[in-house]
Amino acid sequence: MYAEKLLPHDIEAEEAVVGALLINSDSFLRVSHLIKPDDFYRERNRSCFAACVDLFQRSEAIDQVTLARELSRTSQLESVGGMAYLSHLISITPNSANAEYYAQLIARTATMRRLIDAASRISALGYEDTEDIEATLRQAEDTLFKVRSGQSNRGFVPLRQIYDQFLEDRAALAEPAQNSAPVMTSFNALDELLGGMQRSDMLILGARPGLGKSTLAVNICLNAAKNGFTSGIFSLEMSREQLALRILAADAGVDAHRLRLGLYTEAEEQRIIDSIGGLSDMPVFIDDTPFQGIVEMRSKSRRLSLEHGVDLLVIDYLQLVQGEAKGRFGDNRVQEVSEISRSIKGMARDLNVPILTCSQLSRVVENRTGHRPQLSDLRDSGSIEQDADVVMFISREDAYFTEDEWGQQNPGRPYPRAIAEIIVAKHRHGPTGSIKLRFRDHLVRFESLAQTDNF
Repeated sequence: MYAEKLLPHDIEAEEAVVGALLINSDSFLRVSHLIKPDDFYRERNRSCFAACVDLFQRSEAIDQVTLARELSRTSQLESVGGMAYLSHLISITPNSANAEYYAQLIARTATMRRLIDAASRISALGYEDTEDIEATLRQAEDTLFKVRSGQSNRGFVPLRQIYDQFLEDRAALAEPAQNSAPVMTSFNALDELLGGMQRSDMLILGARPGLGKSTLAVNICLNAAKNGFTSGIFSLEMSREQLALRILAADAGVDAHRLRLGLYTEAEEQRIIDSIGGLSDMPVFIDDTPFQGIVEMRSKSRRLSLEHGVDLLVIDYLQLVQGEAKGRFGDNRVQEVSEISRSIKGMARDLNVPILTCSQLSRVVENRTGHRPQLSDLRDSGSIEQDADVVMFISREDAYFTEDEWGQQNPGRPYPRAIAEIIVAKHRHGPTGSIKLRFRDHLVRFESLAQTDNF
């Protein structure tokens, strides 16, 4: 359907860029981060620019003689038009000063051609006879996303520009709804240590089963929503109904077990109704699709961002995320989780939101004296530690010691009943350390400790 129209291109700009390189080889430094050979529409201009790239990578001079020699070496000189065409490129280029502007024109038309190609492939998907329409939609969204993500060329910027952005970010702290502001957890001690959850960061929250990692992640998500941040939760373990009841129990202050069974008092019922009214207006979105992969999650997140805006994503939990390439890693789960971890970090950068990802810990922590988790306990992959900007662990000594055992081993120290230590074991942007929270198991929520508590 697009054959009737000539694809977008700018031959004059292509010739001017190559001509600028032949006039002044330093021009290559100004255009190399903006364009690549595939961005050229005319094949002989693409070949000339690719040859210039090869010369630059070998630290050789770029001029008419060296380019002709390089094209001759690869048997392309005659096909591009010989020395006469290289002379033509120099003659039609007034000077090399505007090389960067010409490169931007090439990049723009290349993007338009890729958009047309993406539209053609999406159109072809529409004609396919498939029953899995959701998979088709995700594939179409991913096709379009690749066009956009290909535009994120990043080069060197002056220090002044970075500081200008820094000052803008500091000003945005007073306006938490701004896209550049960090997302606060509303646990004051944790916010003070982390400075809030920073945009584009991947945060890992690790713990052994039953210690409350899902509860803390959902608490943080709800706190963020109460502060005006839009949050999305990928609940790969619990159904949305189960998760909604846990959120309701935490917000209303009602025992989660009795709430599930409908065994609550009239006073509690009123609190439940009030909480439902307030929670219904919260910008919290839940996806409980099991066995989904990063491409699907990224597509859904981008759709959420476009329709409602998104400030925070929670993934519960990492080991339940499916690898995209079936059979690519065979039975090597470590490599598969490493790929998933890198993809989550990439998604955080693409969407410019913090992604709080829960992660299981290995059983080694249960056999260690004191049961204090370490970075090496992250299950299935050491790359989780490498990719993450922040790694936090939940440690609860009351999960391993009875009150009598604690008294025998720690005479004079109060029993840490319902006390959770949140250990920040890695913090790319600041200090590590730990803070303590109270864990209300029956209310499925964490609370900040009072200043009078001594633990």
